[in-house]
Formats: sequence, C-alpha cells, structure tokens
Amino acid sequence: MPLWYQETFQGTRLALETTETLYSGRSEFQKIEIFESKAYGRALALDDVFMTSVKDEFFYHEMLTHPAMLTAENPKRVLVIGGGDGGTVREVLRHPSVEQCVMIEIDEGVVQACKEHLPMIGTAWDDPRLDVRFADGIDYVKTSDEEKYDVILLDGTDPVGPGEVLFAQEFFAACKRMLKPGGIMAMQSETPILMRDVFFETQGKLRELFAEVHPYFGPVPIYASGIWSWTWASDRKAHLDVDVARAEKLTDGCRYYNADIHKAAFTQPNYVRRGLADLSK
Repeated sequence: MPLWYQETFQGTRLALETTETLYSGRSEFQKIEIFESKAYGRALALDDVFMTSVKDEFFYHEMLTHPAMLTAENPKRVLVIGGGDGGTVREVLRHPSVEQCVMIEIDEGVVQACKEHLPMIGTAWDDPRLDVRFADGIDYVKTSDEEKYDVILLDGTDPVGPGEVLFAQEFFAACKRMLKPGGIMAMQSETPILMRDVFFETQGKLRELFAEVHPYFGPVPIYASGIWSWTWASDRKAHLDVDVARAEKLTDGCRYYNADIHKAAFTQPNYVRRGLADLSK
C-alpha cells in the first residue's frame, strides 16, 4: 500500500505519495517534517502544511527574491525574515552587489533539519556574507534602530501560528522603518484564490505605508491553489524597471525567472483589478 502525506488547506486537500520519512520532530514553535515524495522529491512540511519541495522550490524562491533585487539600485544590504529552508538567501547571494545578507529566523529547528536533509535547496549557508540570527522577526525590526537595508524580503509561512505576526500592520511599519530611502520590500502574500481576504487585506495594509504597492503572480505547484502571489512595495515607482543587464547575467542560472517573466507577473487578472479598485473606494 502506498503511503500518502496529505495537507488540508483552506477547504482543500492535497496529498503526495511518499517513500520515506527523513525527519519528523517538533520544535518549540511547530511540527517539522521532511520526507521523500515520488512526484516532488524531498519536501518540507510545517504543521502539516507543505512549505517547499526540491522539484518546485525555484518558482517560489526566484519570484520572491529577484523582482525586488533587480529593481533595487545596487543592493548591498539585504534582510530576509523567515526562509528557514535556505532557498531565499541562496538567491539573494547570487547577486554580486550584496555585501551582507541578514536572515532572521525564529525556529532554529527548521534550519537545522533543512541543512541536514535539504542541502540541495540551501546551498549558501557557508557564504561569508550571510549572517543568520535566530530571533523573532517582529522583535528584531521593532528594536533594531541602527541597521538599514536596501531590500527586505519577508519569507514567512501562512498567517497562523508563528507566522501570524508577519502579516500585521505593526510589523510592516517596522520593516519600512528599516529600509533605506528608496528601498524595496517584497513578501509572499498568499493565494488570491483560497485566501482572498488575506491577500486583499495585505494589499490594503501595505498601501497605507508605501506609495507604490504592486502584487505579482506565478505558479507554485506544491501549493494547494497552484497560483501564488508576492507583493512588491516601495516609495519609489520602479517595480517594472528591471535592470536588464544584471538580469541577463543572473538568470542564466535561474530555472523560472527572467526579465520577461518579471514584467508579465505584474499583469493583474480582472478579479484582482476589481478587488484592488474596491480598496480605493
């Protein structure tokens, strides 16, 4: 009999046939599981929800990282909040302008499990530019007065449990305070299909803080809805100003992202356009 790992997410159920459980444990914050699946290779689940897999992680990590990094002006200091699998910092550190990437992750257990069992995703843990700190992201951005960043990437889980604070207005405001003038923040902003309310509430919160807020879209096959969203936010209108020269050098190593994908991703489906228009009323 095949063994199936299944998640229930927003009224849907998705299951992967597995061949082996590589890690199963509980940290102070959540249940952590890494298993081998037939369709997606090794996969990570937190509290019974799929986070990433070897086969499709590049969709998510490239789309979270490069739209912000390639519209930022010579990004040298980057802050990543969350991202315990290591995929986001891997993509950040592919940019030669980066001098320091600070990663704030609340759950050391996730990082240790991923270092051991998902080394093919987190390939930059030993990069000397990477500064990993195990701390609460909201406490960090509220209390760090001196550190400023060119780009901030919010790589949080869904807005439940330890990831809930990463969608709070107070947290977004504290992140903006840590951006340099003209800096860019990007975040994963959930599925606009199955988490419509969270998606539009997030757009509204960001619009109260930033002059320019632009959601963008792409596939993440392991996620229950298929379609996912990220959001680009800044006080500088630059979300389509891709540095093409930098993009061409970088995207030879990308499996999904390129300058054309970047521009297409910001095209809004009609239901998104109408929902965003309602926010302005």
